[in-house]
Amino acid sequence: MIGIKIAYYRKEDWNRFINMIDDKESMHDSWRKWHKAFEKGKRELINQGFQVEDVVVDLDELAEYCLLRGIKNDGKARSTFVQAK
Repeated sequence: MIGIKIAYYRKEDWNRFINMIDDKESMHDSWRKWHKAFEKGKRELINQGFQVEDVVVDLDELAEYCLLRGIKNDGKARSTFVQAK
């Protein structure tokens, strides 16, 4: 079984998260909407036979990861960050 790591953002971190990312326009309007999409996507991956691991994103670690690499905090960076965990 192939394992996939997916980013999980805590509800209490949502506003800070939105304020620190460079692709706000592509993110959900609220944590609730994001969480609903997260659950749907996770179910779809599991139904396709993947083993899914939620990775709770530490916003300080994510910011440092992007800063040290000189990259924008966007979907690609967050995906790479989560896979490296």
